[in-house]
Parts: sequence; C-alpha cells; structure tokens
Amino acid sequence: MIIAIDGTTASGKGTIAKRLSAHYGLPHMDTGRLYRATGVAALHAGVALDDAEGVAKVARSLDLADFNEADLRTAEAGRAASVVAAIPEVRQALFELQRAFATQPIGALLDGRDIGTVIAPEADAKLWVDARVEVRGERRWKELCGQGSDISLETVIEQLRTRDQRDQSRKDAPAAMAADAILIDTSDLTIEAAVEKAIAAVKAALARGNRA
Repeated sequence: MIIAIDGTTASGKGTIAKRLSAHYGLPHMDTGRLYRATGVAALHAGVALDDAEGVAKVARSLDLADFNEADLRTAEAGRAASVVAAIPEVRQALFELQRAFATQPIGALLDGRDIGTVIAPEADAKLWVDARVEVRGERRWKELCGQGSDISLETVIEQLRTRDQRDQSRKDAPAAMAADAILIDTSDLTIEAAVEKAIAAVKAALARGNRA
C-alpha cells in the first residue's frame, strides 16, 4: 500500500504523515528533507542555488546522515529548498530515490508536494493537506521563535506566500493537488482532529479501491 500526502508548508502534513505512518505500520519518507538538505549542503559548499548542475551534483551525492533536524528546520533551509526544488536537474537527481522508497514491497508513506502527481501517481490513497496562509504563518512563526529567531509574523506569512507561488508555478512537477486526492483543511482543527480526519480519508480511499 502506498499513501501519498502532499500539501503546503506548515499545514500539518508532516505531523499527519508521521501519525499515519505509525497507524498503518508503513515506512515514512519526508521528501521535503531531501530538498532542504540539498539546499543546505549547496550553501555550505559555496554552490550558488541557481547553479543547476552544481546543485544537482550536490543532490546526487546527498547523505541525510550528515544533517541534524535543527539544520533542516531553519527559515534559510526552507527558502533554499524551495529554490532548488524548482531546478529540473535536482528533481531528476532525487526522483529515483523517492520512487524506490515508494515502491518497496512492504509499502510506504511519503509526504511532499508532488507525491500523488509525480512520484507515486498510482498511490492507493492521496491526501492534500492545507490551511489558510495566516494560520500556517502563525504556526511557522511560533516554531521559528522557539528556535530563537526574532522574525516578524508578517514576514513569515509573506515568505509562505512567496514559497507557495514558487512551488505552484515551477515548470517541473509543480505543487498541485492530484485530481483524486482528498483535501484535509487543518485551519480550524486540532492535531488529533486532523489526524482522525486523515485516517478516515485514507479508509475511504482504500474502500473505493477495494483495499483492506
């Protein structure tokens, strides 16, 4: 069984993905970590983020063990991820890694922005997790403040709008809700309520496909 969870930044998709992974006993890949790690590694190596071949070379030699979660959760890492994710050569470099994970015999759950449309269009269940940008901005702002950042809420919201526009307008694998995905709007939901709604959506999708 393959479960694809796509959505916007700070929508709660990562939390939902982790909970569903545990619920269904499926290995989980946060594909956004691949792009954040690529962006961070490129910056550390002095490779310009608009150097397509240079960043693709970084992506091809990526080792996630070289990064800790704190390095990948900064605002800088998020911005870098959005930039490098728009480079076709980078997406191709990381495609096979994601595809191999998705198609392993024991099944898998992946979350990102193009899982249900590009990486695993045959997924048994597809979710699109989203929330109003103001809500997402406040969530991300609180997270960054917890890391010691003094960034303003207004700046965070504007950064999210910019990232949404970049992700959705890129030529290669734009972030988009698959036609057969189920929308989970977490704007006014608690974490528990959002997870329950997501599990119900997966059950409904599996029932449509006559899967247990």
